[in-house]
Amino acid sequence: MTTQSDLQQIEQANASGKPPVVFIHGLWLLPSSWQRWADVFVAAGYAPVVPGWPDDPDTVEEAKAHPEVFAGKSVGQVADHFCDLIGKLDRKPAVVGHSFGGLIAQITAGRGLSAASAAIDPAPFRGVLPLPISSLRAASAVLGNPANYHRAVPLTYDQFRYAFANAVDEDEAQQLYETFAVPAPGEPLFQAAAANLNPWTEVTVDTDNPDRGPLLLISGQKDHTVPWAITNASYKRQKDNPGVTEIVELPGRGHSLTIDSGWRAVCDTALAFIQRYH
Repeated sequence: MTTQSDLQQIEQANASGKPPVVFIHGLWLLPSSWQRWADVFVAAGYAPVVPGWPDDPDTVEEAKAHPEVFAGKSVGQVADHFCDLIGKLDRKPAVVGHSFGGLIAQITAGRGLSAASAAIDPAPFRGVLPLPISSLRAASAVLGNPANYHRAVPLTYDQFRYAFANAVDEDEAQQLYETFAVPAPGEPLFQAAAANLNPWTEVTVDTDNPDRGPLLLISGQKDHTVPWAITNASYKRQKDNPGVTEIVELPGRGHSLTIDSGWRAVCDTALAFIQRYH
């Protein structure tokens, strides 16, 4: 469902005449996690659009009070939701996504909807084969119980510390958990885990589309959830595309790299790439 807020952002972007950029968050976060990025892109002359996944609450407090609203979201539904939103823009946007948002960013690019894309520690798609132990451990909060497929699953602090905030100190990890962490649908993780076993999976990316546009993949060196092996395997699937494909590893960064105290360096990396092409 497209919210009034999302439609207003799209109308504002269209009316501004500036190049639009769409930000897509991943699991356990909300659109508000991108606010500082949006401010940087505004200052650089872009019109940011920061939509939610279908039924995203407006605030972390609301999300924690009503976790059930996150349940039952599949990768296909979420991808179609963002593609529909992007289709309402007057011109192709740049798309920036983190984690499952990075997967969605690659799906939108594969459908020829993006002028340029940055996928940050992106969740894997069918054909991306590595399954590092740390990724399995990070996902075990959900995958450990098959009933979680249809549920919304919150992370405990210890789970968040391992999956997101392993590269920051304890005080910052606690602050990030309290400020940003919300429940997430279990279904996308089960879909990603089974993508290479299911020929009909929704977790697919058209890496060959000549209209894919330039793509940057960003990997945090210390990421437990999406380690270098996964991001690099995604890069290898993408690099034969006629569009520019680049990959960069940011030293000392974990999965929280878009929201933690080092966010600006990641933001500037994505912005510099997008400015070259959009």
